[in-house]
Amino acid sequence: MSYLSWFDDQADRHKALMKKLLAQGLDQEEIIAYFDFENMVKMEPDFCPLYTEKNSDGTTGRKCHDMKQLNCYLCACPNFRFRDAGFEERDGKRVYSYCSIDSKEGRQGVYGDAIHQDCSGCTVPHHVSYIKKHYDEDWREVMKEVVQ
Repeated sequence: MSYLSWFDDQADRHKALMKKLLAQGLDQEEIIAYFDFENMVKMEPDFCPLYTEKNSDGTTGRKCHDMKQLNCYLCACPNFRFRDAGFEERDGKRVYSYCSIDSKEGRQGVYGDAIHQDCSGCTVPHHVSYIKKHYDEDWREVMKEVVQ
């Protein structure tokens, strides 16, 4: 699956879940709380393929980031930038993605002749305080600058 097709699919999943939660009368605080990783694994196992993966201890639900209080509202990061055609050439390799805030926990990974942002060490968009600051019921609005 390409990044763009994943992005569109995730936007659709988020929109459908938001429609359900808003129809239940949940407010912003309750919606953000609903997106807590443990709750999502239990209540929305189809939202993310990692929710159904088994861990070494036999539990279900693998986290994408190693953090205690993982919130999945911003499944992707609004600071991530991606362009199918790439942004530039660097040392004979094409840069396809980067972090717009140059997070100290992120890094650029080289994969053959491609350079991509590796966000696996960064937890910025998964903290409730960050989500509250950037909250919008429309995930695409929050993520509008990601795909260039």
